[in-house]
Amino acid sequence: MNPFLTPEQKQQLRRLIEPGLPLTERPYQQLAERLGASEHAVLAQMRRWHDAGLFRRVGLVVNHRALGFLANAMLVLDVPDDRVDAAGRLLGQAPGVNLCYQRPRRPPRWRYNLFCMVHGRQQAEVRRHIERLLRDLDLADLPHELLFSTRAFKQCGGRYAPAGGHRHG
Repeated sequence: MNPFLTPEQKQQLRRLIEPGLPLTERPYQQLAERLGASEHAVLAQMRRWHDAGLFRRVGLVVNHRALGFLANAMLVLDVPDDRVDAAGRLLGQAPGVNLCYQRPRRPPRWRYNLFCMVHGRQQAEVRRHIERLLRDLDLADLPHELLFSTRAFKQCGGRYAPAGGHRHG
């Protein structure tokens, strides 16, 4: 088989990987079979896209609620701009922090610029963990709130390939 994918196969591969990789022992082989290509060609294309900087990361979305993690909270902090990178690094590497990112403030109603997701089984456990983290990382003096999830929304990655194989634009 050809070690390169055709333009049509590349477009189809983009559509196939957007919802996530197949949950099989050899996901790239399964994708190759659907494309009528070799596993080598699919892996080579994925490598080329990665080398070109088209993938920031490849990750896994875990259904934490199905695993019993029902007390899920977003810690939001108002961090001075000159401290936000350092605070983000500390929190992002802390045990139990599943996600940490910076976003712009939206004054006057929203003052917070650093967001951290923590999953737990009980709210009291999550509260204690956050209090300990803030104290241990010397961040307890920062204005913050702990916002617990009340609903779960379906998570999915970005969508970049046009549906049905049609090109737009």
